[in-house]
Amino acid sequence: MNEKGFSLFELLVVIAIIGVLAAVAVPRFGDFRAAAYDARSQQDLRNLASAQELHRAANAAYAADVAQLQSFRSSEGVDLQIETADAIRFRATASHPSGANDYAWDTDTQPPLTATPRP
Repeated sequence: MNEKGFSLFELLVVIAIIGVLAAVAVPRFGDFRAAAYDARSQQDLRNLASAQELHRAANAAYAADVAQLQSFRSSEGVDLQIETADAIRFRATASHPSGANDYAWDTDTQPPLTATPRP
C-alpha cells in the first residue's frame, strides 16, 4: 500500500505548534504598537523643541501656543500641549491614546525629555 500525504496526527501537531506561536505573538503585537505610538509622541516633542528654538531666535521668547509655530505640525493622534513658555524656558507634553507613556519636554531638566508610564 502506497501512502501519500500527512497523517491526522501530523496535521494536529502542526496546528498545535501554530497555535502556540500565535498565543505568544498576539500579546507582543500590542506592545509593539504601543511602542510605535510612543516613538511618535517622542519625535513630536523633539520636533517641537527645534521649532521652539527657531521661534525664540526670531522673537526673543518661546511660543506659548503650538499655533504660533508655523514650521511645526504634530503627528496624527498625538495630543501635544505647551504648558508653560516664557523668554528662557518652556515645558510641553505629548501623548497618544494608544501609547503606553506620557512624555514631557522641560528645558529646565536634564535630560529634557522624560517619560511617565500610564497606570
